[in-house]
Amino acid sequence: MSFSKEEIGRLKAEFLTAFHQCGNASEAARRVGAKRGSVTAWLRAAGVVARAQAGPGSGHRRADHPAKAEYARLRAEGLSNTAAARRVGINPRTGRDWHQGIRHTANARIYPDGRVVDYNTGMTQKQAALARLEKSIDARFLALAERELITDLLSTGASLREIARRLDRAPSTISRELRRNTPGKGLYGAYRAQRAAVARRERPKSRKLDTSPRLRTYVIDKLKLRWSPEQICHAMEQEFPGDAEMRVTHETIYQALYVQARGSLRKEIAAAVRTGRTRRKPRRTPGERTPRFSDGMVMISERPAEIEDRAVPGHWEGDLIVGAANGSAIGTLVERSSRYVMLVHLPGRQHDSETVAKALTATISTLPAHLRGSLTWDQGAEMARHKSFTMATDMPVYFCDPASPWQRGSNENTNGLLRQYFPKGTDLSVFGPEDLEHVAQELNGRPRKTLGWENPAERFSSYIQP
Repeated sequence: MSFSKEEIGRLKAEFLTAFHQCGNASEAARRVGAKRGSVTAWLRAAGVVARAQAGPGSGHRRADHPAKAEYARLRAEGLSNTAAARRVGINPRTGRDWHQGIRHTANARIYPDGRVVDYNTGMTQKQAALARLEKSIDARFLALAERELITDLLSTGASLREIARRLDRAPSTISRELRRNTPGKGLYGAYRAQRAAVARRERPKSRKLDTSPRLRTYVIDKLKLRWSPEQICHAMEQEFPGDAEMRVTHETIYQALYVQARGSLRKEIAAAVRTGRTRRKPRRTPGERTPRFSDGMVMISERPAEIEDRAVPGHWEGDLIVGAANGSAIGTLVERSSRYVMLVHLPGRQHDSETVAKALTATISTLPAHLRGSLTWDQGAEMARHKSFTMATDMPVYFCDPASPWQRGSNENTNGLLRQYFPKGTDLSVFGPEDLEHVAQELNGRPRKTLGWENPAERFSSYIQP
């Protein structure tokens, strides 16, 4: 059925009159017998609707209903939804949607929490929250304000190069933006494009350790040798200098080790992290330690500066690691400059001051004279005979301040590494000198970051050679 121009003009006038009376385009179209598609164009031409609505998320916004402001005022005065809706001549459900912040688009409802109910497909989708849509990640990426400007410039017929010039962007950026975010033959919408860009930021992505069997095998093999993740990463750079596949950060390895959240390597490596932790823990201030003795001690504050800056080799830090119920112990010595480790066997279950002094003297005596500079220890009772040790080895002993294990940090770090081999609560007397030598060799063969990824054995051997 076709209408003449006069009939269309009359029908349009009747529709606009009915629309202003009832405030509902569908109802007004039904009253005058007009099609819903036609009246949308009439409303747009009359300035009631800003732009045609292309669908949920298109970026085009309808003008507010003329009765919406009056409805909000009545609700603010205390009127119920039904009473306020009757006063302004709208359906109570429409008023309830206005009050709850629900927006209507073409066959869809958009809720304030981002849910979109699409009546064409019957599906409910979750949109990104407005705060996420408006958040600018980096100046390299188009922001929501720039996409709104693109929409406005496109409506004026501006070319891609003109839009790029206005936004101070490359024309390829605008072309790529339109190609990605324009649906078929539809119109480009700023909010729809922004939601699509936000959705692309977070996507399922396979982790490199899961997709590269070669890389995964290498990491697992080194973890079984008790290498730290950082040591593994730097070793790969040296062994595979031009191989991009054999690259991974130590943080990625840590994330694969911890059970919390990821832990994809934890099933294969039972004790990959030397601490034995399954999740990260914040550092805590250690409790105070009670001094064992005070007579005749030379404190660390009197230690020469050449020892402090590790410039001269031959200065050592030492301590004991103890076994179950403090019934057994192993002496540990670390050379400050090279981080070279020597383990002192304490026979039987004895680790009194006399036994420790004799064992330390025997171990230190195997070193050349120029590598017997000094020994730094804590205030443990096992060093009560430090004067006899000094007389036998010509090595002065410096004592740390109470509750200050960080003053012999190299030794504390080494003791933590040794707990992988000698866990707390075990009987250390079952380990003989050969066992201790094997563990020391393994530790001294690990590359160290502080040595420029050279291992302690190599560095220490350079000190021994004339």
